[in-house]
Amino acid sequence: MPAGFEPPSLAALAAVVVLSCATPAGAAACDRPLYLTFDTGHMGVAPLVAEVLRRQQVKASFFLANEKTLEGGGSLDDHWAPWWRARAAEGHVFGSHTWDHVYWRADRADGGFDTQASAGTQAGRHVPLSAAQYCAQLQAPADRLRAMTGQAMSPLFRAPGGKTSPALLAAAERCGWRHVGWSAAGFLGDELPSQTYPNHTLLAKALRDIRSGDILLAHLGIWSRQDAWAPAVLEPLLQGLKQRGFCFATLATHPQYRAAVAGRPTPATP
Repeated sequence: MPAGFEPPSLAALAAVVVLSCATPAGAAACDRPLYLTFDTGHMGVAPLVAEVLRRQQVKASFFLANEKTLEGGGSLDDHWAPWWRARAAEGHVFGSHTWDHVYWRADRADGGFDTQASAGTQAGRHVPLSAAQYCAQLQAPADRLRAMTGQAMSPLFRAPGGKTSPALLAAAERCGWRHVGWSAAGFLGDELPSQTYPNHTLLAKALRDIRSGDILLAHLGIWSRQDAWAPAVLEPLLQGLKQRGFCFATLATHPQYRAAVAGRPTPATP
């Protein structure tokens, strides 16, 4: 950042975004789609995120893991079931983030994987998983979503931290799951330290760099960030991007994933 540069306020950034290629009012379609996605987290900002999405009439794609919440439970427990039911009723899309939020660490010679769980009874531990056990980690959020909402999960997953290997992706494909990452400009930075990456800096970068077709990544609460990104940045960001002529769609319409979503919603475990 140039010496002496003073970043503008969030409100100012939202107000002065260039209105280039704006979609006409009432237009039925937009040819500049963006795909907003959220991974679970401590859920502290989840109600505020839902309010912003409703107000801005934006549909998102959520990746579900049973992560520890501020209340001390899990993000997929009974306390949060009504929240997920409401999102399902609104038409959002859901994918798996593994039940215990397990990070891939290495491939194993036996065809399995060394992982580290950040949720559940083995949080913080290194956990060896067979390919079948990893598939079970992917399936568990789908089963829970169906139990909470009656809705099938899309056959999409996001590995925690985006950490994968060709062997892990192949194992997931064999049990019916396609991996979804995010675009470089779509990394919205809500998990970065707020002392180094304040909200106004993250907003300015996103409004400058995001391009049509990008998959955007945010979370429903990050333990390590002191200055919460959502909803402070979320609404100005959505407003600014829409003013630039972008629209928002779920991954069910993404060219890379729509055939998989249309062809095979995940079944419930027998």
